[in-house]
Amino acid sequence: MEDSLPDHWQRVSRSAFTQVAVHRELGLYYKEFRARSPAAALRALTKGSRATRARMSGDALLLAGIDAPETVFWGELPGGREYVFSAAAPGNGVGHWLRDNLVDKSSESLQLRRQLLQALGTFVGRLHATGFIHGNLQPDHVLVALAQEQFRFTLIDNERVTKKTPVPGKLLLRDLTQLNTLPRAVLSRADRLRFFRAWQRQMRDLSPMEAKILAAEAYHKSLRRRRPKR
Repeated sequence: MEDSLPDHWQRVSRSAFTQVAVHRELGLYYKEFRARSPAAALRALTKGSRATRARMSGDALLLAGIDAPETVFWGELPGGREYVFSAAAPGNGVGHWLRDNLVDKSSESLQLRRQLLQALGTFVGRLHATGFIHGNLQPDHVLVALAQEQFRFTLIDNERVTKKTPVPGKLLLRDLTQLNTLPRAVLSRADRLRFFRAWQRQMRDLSPMEAKILAAEAYHKSLRRRRPKR
């Protein structure tokens, strides 16, 4: 897709290397990939292009019972570009839920907020316990939908997903830090503890001390990232 989009398509985001558009009536997302550099194009010959990795990672997650957008079709474009069409997944990002949906102080909202954070911790813990690392686990790369009083999560932007057994601690730390980058006004210390406790219960291959150290380091590292630069 070029600057002028076809009818009924809306641009979601665009950068020098990626652009995303949505057709809401059809429930389709279009993502176009450009090679970041000649070196990246060469790496793609052996490790697969970003589009290929996104498609294969999504398939691997789905096969493991972890929700991800289903690939509909894909292909190549002139100039080394590639594209993927995928089915739209239900819900909004974690950040949207915590910033906009669950902000009032009513007992119902507070209960749903706690339920969301516990369910999110369980989901991410199950992801990690299965051996998957997302690699770009920003809050809005986890979609949240609420149906029949149960939260359902879907991972998007999956081209950096890898699977390693056992998962290196530094990769767990990166995912946890990325997910905790929301400001304290949106995600309190009690909120983060609720998430980490649920995550820790899924990480049975880690000792309680290892899990606590990772959670504490992710918390403090995310605080340092949010600290304003002088």
